[in-house]
Amino acid sequence: MTVQMSAGARNARLEAIETVIGPGARLQIFSGAAPANCAAAETGALLVDFALASDWAANASGGVKAFSNLPVSANALAAGVAAHFRIADSAAAVCHYQGSVTLTGGGGDMTLDNTNIASGQSVSITAFTITEGNA
Repeated sequence: MTVQMSAGARNARLEAIETVIGPGARLQIFSGAAPANCAAAETGALLVDFALASDWAANASGGVKAFSNLPVSANALAAGVAAHFRIADSAAAVCHYQGSVTLTGGGGDMTLDNTNIASGQSVSITAFTITEGNA
């Protein structure tokens, strides 16, 4: 039998993500392959560093949690090809969530309209959701 959870249990797990990461989270986009896990040291070049709002995600519903206050924009710190992201605490000291970055329609965990980032370029996150499985 496949493990299944109620919508309430899936929503509670999603709410725990934002609670653990805390207010004022940092979302950072990097070049290169993602580290093996969140505890591993970063291996790519930091391209963009977004400061998220204190309440950076809407309440989970139906097993989905979406970023609020979109779009979120920041100027690129360096040039490179965006390949993965990490969401960390407000000091960007502890990674709590990471995933792949691709072009829109490319199947990544986060999609951008342009993954070839130039230094100083304005980069915007226009949509991003975290979906809890086991429905």
